[in-house]
Amino acid sequence: MSLFDLNGKSAIITGSSRGIGKAIAYELAEHGARVTISSRKPEPCAEVAADINAKYGEGTAIAVPANISSKDDLQNMVDETNASFGQVDIVVCNAASNPFYGSLQDISDDQFQKILSNNVVANNWLINMVLPQMKERKDGAVVIISSIGGLKGSPVIGAYNISKAADFQLARNLCVEHGKDNIRVNCIAPGLIRTDFARALWENPETLKRALAYTPMDRIGEPEEIAGAAVFLASKAGAYMNGQMIVIDGGQTIT
Repeated sequence: MSLFDLNGKSAIITGSSRGIGKAIAYELAEHGARVTISSRKPEPCAEVAADINAKYGEGTAIAVPANISSKDDLQNMVDETNASFGQVDIVVCNAASNPFYGSLQDISDDQFQKILSNNVVANNWLINMVLPQMKERKDGAVVIISSIGGLKGSPVIGAYNISKAADFQLARNLCVEHGKDNIRVNCIAPGLIRTDFARALWENPETLKRALAYTPMDRIGEPEEIAGAAVFLASKAGAYMNGQMIVIDGGQTIT
C-alpha cells in the first residue's frame, strides 16, 4: 500500500472553491480521500464538489458553505461531514482574509482583529471541533496553510504576516498538547502563488519584479504545487512529522 494512500479517510478543506484549497481538495481525492468543499459562496462550492464527484465517483465530495468567522458555520460543516462520511480524519485550514494593505500604524482595530480572528482564532475553533473524535481514534492530521509572510516583515501586509506567524505557533502548541494521541498538526508556508487571493501581489508588474528578484526559480508558484505537501502531511508518509512548517516558495526565503 502506498504511503500516500488516503482511501477510507475524509477531509475538510476550508477555502476550497478556488486556489490552493481547491488544488488540495482535488489531490486528496486523487489519493482516495472523501472531501468536504467549503467557502462562503454556495455556488462555487457546489461546482467544485460536482466536478470532483464526476472525476472520482459519486459520494467523493460534498459541498458545505461556511464563513470561517462564524463558529456556528464551522460546527455545521463538521456535523455535515460526520453525517456524510462518518468521521473527520483530516482538516486543512486554508481559508484566510487580508482586508488591509498598509502599515501597522494605519490599520484600524477592526481590520486587525478580523485578520487575527479569521486567520488564527477560526483555525483553532475548527481544529478543536474535530479533536475529540481524533483523540478517540488516536489518529488525525491537521494542515494549516500559513505563508512565508510569517517569516518576514512587510510595510504593507504586516498584520497578515503576524497572523501567519501565529499559525506556526498554533501548530507547535497543538502538537505539544495532542501529539500523544497521534494527532499531527503542521503548517505549509507557500511563497507567492498564482491565486485570486494574492492577485494584488502578482498582477502588479513592479511587485512581481521585486518578488522574482529574490526567487531562484524566477517564477511564481501554482496552486497545484502546494497540494502535494498537503497529501504528504495528511498521509502515512508524514506520520512522524508534527509541529513543523514546510516552506514552498521556489527558494525565495533562502536568498
